[in-house]
Amino acid sequence: MESDALFSLGAPTGSRGAPEGPAGVDGFTPVADDSPLPVRMRPASLDELIGQDHLLAPGAPLRQLVSGGAGMSVILWGPPGSGKTTIAHLVAGATDRRFVALSALSAGVKDVRAVIETARRQRRSGGPQTVLFIDEVHRFSKTQQDSLLAAVEDRTVTLLAATTENPYFSVISPLLSRCVLLTLQPLDDDAVRGLLRRAVADERGLGGTLTLAAEAEDHLVRLASGDVRKALTALEAAAASASALGVERIDLATAEQAVDVAAVRYDRDGDAHYDVVSAFIKSMRGSDVDAAVHWLARMLVAGEDARLIARRLVIFASEDVGMADPTALSVATAAAHAVEYVGLPEVQLNLAQAVIHLATAPKSNSATTAIGAAIADVRAGRGGSVPRGLRDAHYAGARGLGHGTGYRYPHDDQRGVVTQQYVPDDLVGVDYYQPGPHGAERSVATRLPLLRRIVRGLPAPPARPEAPTAAPPAATAVAGSSDGSPVTPQAAPALAVRNGRAATGVDGPGTTQDDGTNAAGEGQQ
Repeated sequence: MESDALFSLGAPTGSRGAPEGPAGVDGFTPVADDSPLPVRMRPASLDELIGQDHLLAPGAPLRQLVSGGAGMSVILWGPPGSGKTTIAHLVAGATDRRFVALSALSAGVKDVRAVIETARRQRRSGGPQTVLFIDEVHRFSKTQQDSLLAAVEDRTVTLLAATTENPYFSVISPLLSRCVLLTLQPLDDDAVRGLLRRAVADERGLGGTLTLAAEAEDHLVRLASGDVRKALTALEAAAASASALGVERIDLATAEQAVDVAAVRYDRDGDAHYDVVSAFIKSMRGSDVDAAVHWLARMLVAGEDARLIARRLVIFASEDVGMADPTALSVATAAAHAVEYVGLPEVQLNLAQAVIHLATAPKSNSATTAIGAAIADVRAGRGGSVPRGLRDAHYAGARGLGHGTGYRYPHDDQRGVVTQQYVPDDLVGVDYYQPGPHGAERSVATRLPLLRRIVRGLPAPPARPEAPTAAPPAATAVAGSSDGSPVTPQAAPALAVRNGRAATGVDGPGTTQDDGTNAAGEGQQ
């Protein structure tokens, strides 16, 4: 079993063997000369630990657990290399308890019940208390976790469980409620750097036989990302490479050759997966294109399914960009098609283009709020029968039932819009869609009140008086000319339409809006 690591920068104390109290330790292999460097550098007492200061205060649950001052069960939650297994080794050193270590990767319900039964017999005969350590407890099924409940409840065993996954998702609620949850954090770079230097000099480590260049040290610290086990494992690999080359100094080239790629802290099925996806979406929503590209790269390097990324982009295009940039959905859908058509690794280019487009696009959640409000009304029972004029009138007898009666065909009107009730009676006048002020939706915000006024048969608002303006001279430039050249009054209307600043009325079939569309949203050619 590999060790997580929390180390002291002080002088090492204690023996190099596995802790052996009178009550016994079962499940931990004693440290040998050929054990991995992280195992050899394991601290021997709580006072040697660094990091997790929030858990090491006097009287804190972690200190009580290690010292044997309390029989409470504990779940340790933290990333790899933050010290979970190291804490378990320290607990195993308590002299008045029997310690049994199991791994959820190999143990089953039968193994757990055997430990519990032995602990129960010892307790009845006045023997020592049993501490049961289960590593990777999130890998236990619900049934396996259920088998622990009674023994933890009556303290037949004191449970010490370790997990890298969010226990609120991976541990059943009854077991979680019987334990104290302690959250461990990754060590900072300074702590990792100090521990590397100690491992180079300490007799349990490299014993001063090699030196570590500053650039190589920086490289190892950067790759570790707070994971002490990874830092020491990388140091051991670099030391082996240096020895094979017959050199006494680990330089940057040697360190890079030994460990060439940083392990991305990302579990496709775990808590980090949801955190990274959440950060990805929120970065695009916040229009931070650089952050969005980073999280995209993080997912790609970690091996995330490109189809999942593409699905999130398609959703985001409507949820957060929406009508502010209607092309966003086309871009996202095209990227999703590219995932199937092109595949990795080249599709990362298509995904990056889509992410950049979505992150830099104007944002609107009007489509999201519109459908949300409409669904809420439907679920609340609002919305009566379909108006008769809108009912299907194509089958025999439909006309006799009044279906289609009074329906007005919009294309028969020169404006393409007619006054007509399209909603059930109890939803007349309800506005679900509220256009925003950004991007292409600005023109919709101008056009929509006019459309609603006609459809609902509302009177036109009173006209505002305008100050008279003098006609421009025949040879003067008209404001809005793309090149500033003189434009005659006769050519000005056409230029205004071409520049997207035509009138916004809806009184005739040729009337256009400020985006070059007519009142019904149809493009003008």
